[in-house]
Order: sequence, then structure tokens, then C-alpha cells
Amino acid sequence: MLNLFTKRNGMVVRETIASVKNIEIDADILWIDLLHPNAEEIAYISKTYLLDIPTKEEREEIEESARYWEDSETVTINTYFLTRPNEEKIFHNETITFLITHNILFTVRYSEFKVFDEIQQRVLASPKHFEDGFDLISKIFELRVEKDADMLEGIAKETRLLRRLVVFDKQLGDEVLEKLSILQEMHLSLRDSLFDKRLAITALLRTNKADSEVKKDLGIVLKDINSLVEFTNVNMNILDNIQTLFASQINIEQNKIIKIFTVVTVAMMPPTLIATIYGMNFKHMPELEWAYSYPIVLAVMIVSTILPLLYFKKKKWL
Repeated sequence: MLNLFTKRNGMVVRETIASVKNIEIDADILWIDLLHPNAEEIAYISKTYLLDIPTKEEREEIEESARYWEDSETVTINTYFLTRPNEEKIFHNETITFLITHNILFTVRYSEFKVFDEIQQRVLASPKHFEDGFDLISKIFELRVEKDADMLEGIAKETRLLRRLVVFDKQLGDEVLEKLSILQEMHLSLRDSLFDKRLAITALLRTNKADSEVKKDLGIVLKDINSLVEFTNVNMNILDNIQTLFASQINIEQNKIIKIFTVVTVAMMPPTLIATIYGMNFKHMPELEWAYSYPIVLAVMIVSTILPLLYFKKKKWL
């Protein structure tokens, strides 16, 4: 599906194009948003506007030269946008391709993003703020970083809550470990997304194709990204600390269990010894002939069990 944004009489008009053949080449086009494009649409746009649209494999390459490049006419950017499809537990990074040629912005994406819906509404509501593709991409990055900041705030709250559960509530178990792993994965994905956008914006600041006003806005976005990266690193350090505390709590609980077993074993040794002695089948054992030998031996066994327990309690081993 193609969403076409055309400037007409000082306004911006949005059209959903069912077929690429319906595109008016001579129109004053501001933005062509390719959502789930098919091979025919990619081929038509590439041929008509002389664009080298990256393939799926090229979009996922991580080399710096594959994330941003430009020639005399075109700027091409592959960058990560965070998404959480179908309300999954963790975020995923989806690569979005931005191409700017002759001041027209082309976006190639295969997922729905609220940021695109919001920026489209802004374009329609305030067309005078969007003169060319660089104005658009600047606002898209600005809005996306705001969304990333909101995500990071939510993750940070979950991180602090998890630390409280481990440190103060002494909660352990598979649920805590699963939550810890999910938060670590979410932070890694968010940091990768921020690093990728920082790379793209840094490169855009060096190009001579964007005007000073766009570069000024991108510079502000870059500062926000740097602060978010620092905040993400702090949260990741907190998660490492939680993991260490979690492992320490488990060791403490295991030590308590081992201590209890040890104390019980030691406390049962004297009565076991007494029972073993009087369980021997020697012929001459005078105690066997006593009238009260059985209750006496039982009493001795009970006392020999209680005394070690009292001693352990006094030493605060219990």
C-alpha cells in the first residue's frame, strides 16, 4: 500500500494509492510512504525516481556503510524502530528505510507504527512546517525519540519495582528470573535502536543537503538520544545489580536449608548412638534386666536430642 502526500495550493493532500500507475509524476510530491510494498511497487519507484531501494538482506546489515549512505542526489538511511507486535512481552527492532531525493521522502516499512500515523496527521494539519523530505525525517526522528523516552520510563519503573521485590520483599523464583531476563532484553533492544538512530542523525548533520534549521532540530534530537543512552546504561547496571542480588538471595536460602539439615543431622546423632548401642545383641548387658530400662533410655535419647538444639539456638545457628 502506498500513501502519497502531495502539496497543492499551500495544503498537503493525502491519497492512498492502490496502484503505482496512478501516481502523478509531475505533482509536487512531498512524501511517498510504502507500507508492505510488493515487488512491483518497489520496482516502479526505483525505476521512476532512479532510487536504489535496499533489499531485505541489505536492510538488516549492521555495517555503518549499510545503515547510511548518500550520493549526489540521494540520501539513504536504514535505521531501527522499536515495535512490540501482538502485545508480546519484549520489544523487537524493525528496520525502516528512508530515502530522500529531490526533496521527496520515501519510507519503506513492513510494520505498523503509531509514529507514522501521528506524523501524517501533523503533516495534514500543519503543512507549512513541512517544506521537504528533510523536514519530515527530522520530525519523524524527533517523535520516535519521544516514544523511545516514554518506553524507557516505563521500563525503568518496572526495573525499580523488580529491585524492590528482590531486595525488600525477598521474592525469588522463576517469575522473577523471567522478568529480569525480559527487562534485560528490552534494554538491549532499546539501546541498539538508540545507537542506530544516533548514527543516522550524526551522518545527517554532516550532509550539505539539509538546511540549517533541520540540522538545528536534529542536533536537539541527538542530545536527547545521548541522554537516553546514558539512562539506559544506568538501568542496565541496575539490572546487573539485581541479578547479582538475586543470585546472592538464592545462595542464602540454600545455605539456610543446608544449615537446617546439618543441625538436624547433628542433633540426631546422640539418640542414634544410644539406640545403636542398645540394639546390639550382646548376652551380658545389665541394663536389659532393669525394670525401667526402656523409659530411661527413651528419656536419655530425648534429652540428648534437646541439648544440642538448645546449644545451637544459643549460638544463633538456628
